[in-house]
Amino acid sequence: MSGNDHEGSSAPPLADDPGQELGTPPVPVDFALRVLQRVGIPRERYDTYVRLDTPAGPLFVAFTAEAVSGSALGGAGLTAERFEELHRARTGRSAIAARKPFPGLVGALRTGRARSLPLDLDAVDPSDAAVLRAVRAVPHGQLRPLSWILREAGLPDSREIAAVAGTLARNPFTVLVPCHRVTYENGSPCDAGYLPATGDALRDAEGIDRAEVDQWSRSGSVFLGSDTTRIYCHPTCAHARRITPTHRVPFATARDARRAGYRACKSCRPLPA
Repeated sequence: MSGNDHEGSSAPPLADDPGQELGTPPVPVDFALRVLQRVGIPRERYDTYVRLDTPAGPLFVAFTAEAVSGSALGGAGLTAERFEELHRARTGRSAIAARKPFPGLVGALRTGRARSLPLDLDAVDPSDAAVLRAVRAVPHGQLRPLSWILREAGLPDSREIAAVAGTLARNPFTVLVPCHRVTYENGSPCDAGYLPATGDALRDAEGIDRAEVDQWSRSGSVFLGSDTTRIYCHPTCAHARRITPTHRVPFATARDARRAGYRACKSCRPLPA
């Protein structure tokens, strides 16, 4: 079944819809869901979904009774019908339009803090699922490199960084698994799987200074140390942000920081030298 692609409102009748001339009310967005409920189709046979606004545009979010089962931005011509098709191909379940979002979903999108939102990872490859969980661990308003994601995912060192970027490009939980917080090793945004400007819009909404990130990337300052605490951090770490400019010491590698007598931050946990 196909649902309307505007959550929370009724679909306007088409201009040539005879029901419009007769004054027939438009079909409710959750009409198909009501039918399924009326005839007693078990809830586990289908997912429901809503369309919500984000700083990067409309987001379709599907969910079961227990967890979010997928999400995708409505850019590049993604319609509700196409989202339903892609969801069924990936999960084997239909996605039916609904009015009521999953509990906690609206707040998670508003604050950008979706780590506690339950995700249904059953249809995701175990290695990919480990990567996505690691990405979820990146705090709001901060960035981490692909190598950090690799370590936090607990995957073998032999796994190529490019493979991690490929996982991000296949992320079935767009925005909710915050891939916009992942960078390449030089600090520049990875943005695998995003349309142009999508990552920037999401980072801007979290207060990440785009110009400052670009400056770090160009200068090769992958880490920032404090000459008062003798601790080095990722530049967007909450502790790094408190270092005043006169006390900042840039480092290109963790090895350089260790050689200079600095120790790794216990909060952002840079990769050891």
